[in-house]
Amino acid sequence: MLKGSQKSTNNYLIKQLPKATVFVDKRKTVVYVSDKWLNDFELNNSKVIGANIISLFKHSNLEWQKSISACLKGLPNLTLTESHQTKNENKKWFELQSTPWYSENENILGTILQAEDITRRVSTETKLEKLEIISEDISDMAEIGFWDYNLAEDKMFWDGRTKAIHEVPEDYIPNFIETSNFYKLGHSRNTISMTVNRAITKEVPFSEKLQLITAKGNEIWVIVSGKPLYKKGKFSGMVGTIQNINERHLTEVRTKENQRLLRTLIDNLPLSVSIKDLESRRILVNKSEMDFCKVASTAEIIGKDDFSFFEKTRAEITRKDDLSVMRDLKPILRKEVTHKEDNGESSTYLISKIPLIDTDEHAYGLVSIRMNITDIKKTELELRKLIDVTSSQNEKLINFAHIVSHNLRSHSANFSMLLDFLANEKSEVEKERIMKMLLDSSDNLLETLDNLNEVVHITTNTSLHKKYLQLNKKIAKVQQNLSAELEQNKIEIINTIKNHVKIRVVPAYIDSILTNFMTNSIKYRSLERDSFIRLSTSVEGDYTVLHIEDNGLGIDLDKYGEKLFGMYKTFHDNKDAKGIGLYITKNQIEAMRGKVTVDSKVGKGTTFKIYFNDKD
Repeated sequence: MLKGSQKSTNNYLIKQLPKATVFVDKRKTVVYVSDKWLNDFELNNSKVIGANIISLFKHSNLEWQKSISACLKGLPNLTLTESHQTKNENKKWFELQSTPWYSENENILGTILQAEDITRRVSTETKLEKLEIISEDISDMAEIGFWDYNLAEDKMFWDGRTKAIHEVPEDYIPNFIETSNFYKLGHSRNTISMTVNRAITKEVPFSEKLQLITAKGNEIWVIVSGKPLYKKGKFSGMVGTIQNINERHLTEVRTKENQRLLRTLIDNLPLSVSIKDLESRRILVNKSEMDFCKVASTAEIIGKDDFSFFEKTRAEITRKDDLSVMRDLKPILRKEVTHKEDNGESSTYLISKIPLIDTDEHAYGLVSIRMNITDIKKTELELRKLIDVTSSQNEKLINFAHIVSHNLRSHSANFSMLLDFLANEKSEVEKERIMKMLLDSSDNLLETLDNLNEVVHITTNTSLHKKYLQLNKKIAKVQQNLSAELEQNKIEIINTIKNHVKIRVVPAYIDSILTNFMTNSIKYRSLERDSFIRLSTSVEGDYTVLHIEDNGLGIDLDKYGEKLFGMYKTFHDNKDAKGIGLYITKNQIEAMRGKVTVDSKVGKGTTFKIYFNDKD
């Protein structure tokens, strides 16, 4: 047994030990304990001295308990790793060493237990182990291999992944100098050789995308990287990685080809195409859109909205449509819009706007497509005009057929009746009268045929050549030809037309048109007042309009309006009226792509408006 003073001294010395230490007797009772032990295991000194060591650590490793028993039997030192749960539920790791405790007489008094906190070391080892596992996983997933070269030993090391990339056996021993032979002859092999040499001589790391020929003859794309190592300023080796990017490279190539194909396609579409973001700024455009916005490069248009290219009102309308499409997620399709171009001409476009929708059903932009249909609209207009002309011509043809049939049948019936009278007549005087009637009927038939021939000529003549003529010169000529009738009937000509006014007409028709309308005013003059014919012009769109106004008898348009320009239609008891002049005149005007309108009041007079087409 230890004496009291000695025990007190020992207790004092053990408490000061820098290492966590506890002395346990043969009954496994704690005799001495250092402050370090108490602190590390969060124990109270009053509860430790005299307590069973096993009871203090109920969750201790069974191997550790056995090691204590083994020490009490005099077996050599034993070292174990043991975990300990702290009061804060944290886990701490200790390295425990059990040593027999001998007396001066070499008798075993118990065991000495010492503990070293290795929590940080265990944590570091665990992290390293995890990193190694993660590194291996990443290497496998990304197909990245590791390699290094030791100059002193002249040894090259490839890990399993590097060997797999090169398609060499697992027992393959690489050679630093011969490694470049795996790279494709030409650019790749030259590049790897020069790059490695530059890395060694200039102490710079490298990373290159190159083509590699594997041991099995397969051609693949890889990224090879390396970093030179130096000791005391001298090259000592190199470490690096190699990654198989063949699939990624082929995907990139296919993607670029598809992008190039798509770009070629949209650039050659007869449409203006642009993709806009939520602020209506262009993020992609085709060549037609650049031409439409009058820019030479994408830098001038990308990131800009319509306010940069169009006047404010037009841009505001476009922005409003954009917001509607992106808000409601409903496209605008084939909206017809007309714009006035810089040259003053109007252009018509079909505009479609389609929302771009993400996986959350939110718009992140839109596709805008614009198609210029100005030529199509012009063609449609021309076609509509052609259809109108064709319909009009067809209607005229039908009317003409009816007229021809009716008139010739009337003449034929008249001839047949007169001839029958002539055959049965006995009186010479009566026969002479019937012969005169036959001659008059013959003259009327010839006149009718002449009129019909004139109508046919106007309707079927497709080689009309129009040219500009000074209107007043033509009026003066017709006025001179009608001077006797005008003077006889005391009709005043009031001409307010300027001398510079010209009309685009067929020269052969204009004399007939002016003569017919002025003669018509003379025929249907009023005997109750002094008569006049007033001539003036105006401009309406593509037409120069000639106004011929008189103060004659006038026409009841409600009653005769639809028949006014019909063949052989008369509306007054005038012995000189034959009903052919206005019909022929109207055909002549329409043959020149013009038109004629009439405004008349009975007892007040009539105004004809003749529209001469200056463009067509």
